[in-house]
Amino acid sequence: MGIKAALPSYELGLYALVVLCAVVYSGHDIFETSRESMNRKTFRENIRPGWHYFGRKMDTADFEWAMWFTSFRNFILFALSGHVLFGKICAMTAPQHRSVIYMVYGVVAVLGTMGGTYLMIILAHCLVLYTVALAKQKWLCFVAGLCSLASFKVEPFSTWQNGFVTGTFDLQDVLFYGGTGFSIMRCMSFALENCERKEGNFSIFALLKYNFYLPFFFFGPIMTFDRFHDQVHVSDLQRKQNEMWYIRLHALVHLAAIAAVDVFFHFFYILTIPSDMKFVHRLSDWALAGLAYSNLVYDWVKAAVMFGVINTIARLDHLDPPQPPKCITMLYVFAETHFDRGINDWLCKYVYDYIGEDHNNILKELLATIATFAVTTLWLGPCEIVYIWSVCNCFGLNFELWVQKFFQLQPFAGMEAKMSEAMSRRIRGFFGAANFWAIVLYNILALNSLDFAIIVAQRILLAGFPLSTLSIWFITYCGVQLIKERERILAVLEEKEGKEKGE
Repeated sequence: MGIKAALPSYELGLYALVVLCAVVYSGHDIFETSRESMNRKTFRENIRPGWHYFGRKMDTADFEWAMWFTSFRNFILFALSGHVLFGKICAMTAPQHRSVIYMVYGVVAVLGTMGGTYLMIILAHCLVLYTVALAKQKWLCFVAGLCSLASFKVEPFSTWQNGFVTGTFDLQDVLFYGGTGFSIMRCMSFALENCERKEGNFSIFALLKYNFYLPFFFFGPIMTFDRFHDQVHVSDLQRKQNEMWYIRLHALVHLAAIAAVDVFFHFFYILTIPSDMKFVHRLSDWALAGLAYSNLVYDWVKAAVMFGVINTIARLDHLDPPQPPKCITMLYVFAETHFDRGINDWLCKYVYDYIGEDHNNILKELLATIATFAVTTLWLGPCEIVYIWSVCNCFGLNFELWVQKFFQLQPFAGMEAKMSEAMSRRIRGFFGAANFWAIVLYNILALNSLDFAIIVAQRILLAGFPLSTLSIWFITYCGVQLIKERERILAVLEEKEGKEKGE
């Protein structure tokens, strides 16, 4: 059945009311739990004094957020402001050379932040992978790239290379592994795109300009080399209508999101509570479900803010970077689940779509997903929790295709053909609701812990059956229908715009 199947407005209104009441009820449960546990001994390490005019302590369990927006906020702002300033001057005076200015500024910033040894390590890996790229053999580029990536992700090689870098500031390890990991992925993209080039080779200068673009260097997102190379060498720099207005708007939205998260952490200790399993066992089923869901929403917000700030700077440089990840609230299929659209685009282009082709063949899809999650496992850093996360998500992605193929068989296909489009949408919504919670459970084990994921699964599926299980399933079904309605409206608008352009 088509995506444009509509439901009555009163039915959608009921779904919205159910979801709103459930969110308020679960949120109130988490709020009360946070207030009562504020002075708990096991939470002292992460629950610390916050903004004094709130009169409450703040959840500071996320090290990365605290580093980005408190301790190292001024340094990050200074470095990125310098990039914008020099980039703007160059764009106004010599736009054809702006890629060189970006590279020089990036090299100087990396040198000043991490030191000469770190820069030499990055350059050495770039040189090795550039040499391999000259052979124009994709399999060789993959093998060399994955070996290079493994040298930063697998012991004892990662510790050995990290040992060369001197310094003791808190963000050093994050910058070291972020910069090296993204650099290797960029070098692999360069090598694979060089293989596609029919005549000649790209210069190593092109690789360095691509890799040392500062906004993308440490934290991504990744733009594939072909897109970056084409966009950064455009010398006729013109803005689309209202483009600067949208850039300013997005910047204000990101600032508002940062402030909102800080306020939120004064009232909801969603990151610290899952660290105490004894305390988690005391929570109600509703609080536990809300806690699991809110952890994924927060991780999306963090990724959206981080990539959003970087993307705003990239747009000021006249680039079109990868979009922020799709909100977990909008996801009910594994095929659209990702928290880094840049990595997702990279994997789809060079692995998933390359092997899986149109993704209709079960065997090819299985091989494509196994290869994709194998590379993802190496990218994240091989360990037990990453293995479990990869296996679960790989299974979920394949299981979706298996179910789809199964229900395309008779008599199911014939039964659906006889249904109204609205009824087909309702039935698919119940399957989507189950899939939504599979996505939540498969991902909180990586964001929180395996123990927390097991407790959530046991309480929702076993201990809470049938009342909690069926009620949460129905509420999620209501949410899925609201998502489908949004998709339907967007599809109708897109079709309308297409017709207007055709005329």
